[in-house]
Amino acid sequence: MRSLTLLMAPITPFLTDYVWAVLRSSDDAPESVHLASWPVADPALIDPVLSAQMALTRRLVELGRSARSGASVRTRQPLSRALIGAPGFPDLPDELAGQIAAELNVASLDVLGGSGGSSDPGELVDYEVKPNFRSLGRRFGARTPAVAAAIAAVPAADIAAAVLAGQTIAVPGPGEPEMLIGADDVIVTQTPRAGWAVATDAGETVAIDTAVTAELHREGLAREVIRLVQDARKNDGLDVTDRISLRWAAEDPELAAALTEHAGLITREVLAVDYQPGAPGPDMFEHADRDLGLTFWLRRA
Repeated sequence: MRSLTLLMAPITPFLTDYVWAVLRSSDDAPESVHLASWPVADPALIDPVLSAQMALTRRLVELGRSARSGASVRTRQPLSRALIGAPGFPDLPDELAGQIAAELNVASLDVLGGSGGSSDPGELVDYEVKPNFRSLGRRFGARTPAVAAAIAAVPAADIAAAVLAGQTIAVPGPGEPEMLIGADDVIVTQTPRAGWAVATDAGETVAIDTAVTAELHREGLAREVIRLVQDARKNDGLDVTDRISLRWAAEDPELAAALTEHAGLITREVLAVDYQPGAPGPDMFEHADRDLGLTFWLRRA
């Protein structure tokens, strides 16, 4: 790290001045970035609604990725839909909703509990609620076993819904008024039902339909091929803007079907102006993925 610092220190002032000269317009002053003042924030330009919506978008993407990871579903595998239950989600602009769908690689988003989705999160997960005796013991002392029994008498889904939303729930006390139970007093375990991956935090839920149809499987194969070709382009020393000619051969009929069905997607993503199955042309570099059963050849067009 120290050697890198010694290498960069002499050139950094000149590099930043060069970037400044490229970015500024001719009537901007000063001529050097080293003569410029630090920018001053203008609070009037802050859009609190947009900021809150962007924060929600980021949280939902993180929850969705957590759900996919928990279900061991690769991000490159397209899925059909995600159901989202979160205050403010129905009001998100289409651009941000589209960003969530793209980041989670799902074809559509529906509202969890709305007409386009399932009725409530409890239909997608099973809850198990256990008393946290360490916390209950500090609060209730000798009455802890009776309080734990009262907690067990309340439907697990009711307690889970409250504490996962950051709220408390009243449970009947043993011979006394109701007691408020919070997140520290119980241990909630969620088990997604078959076909769903679910993540919940602070009252926000993302449920992803993990069923992979034949069509989705072929699209997933096509995206895997895109990754392989992009890696091959880089390894062959091509620039990111170079157009290529691409030939391919697939051992698996399903893979061949995917390469044919999604030819437009593949050629667009890898900048192929010539794409077809068959033997390689002259000066083409060979690449192969034995696990996938794919061999392909490419060159700069």
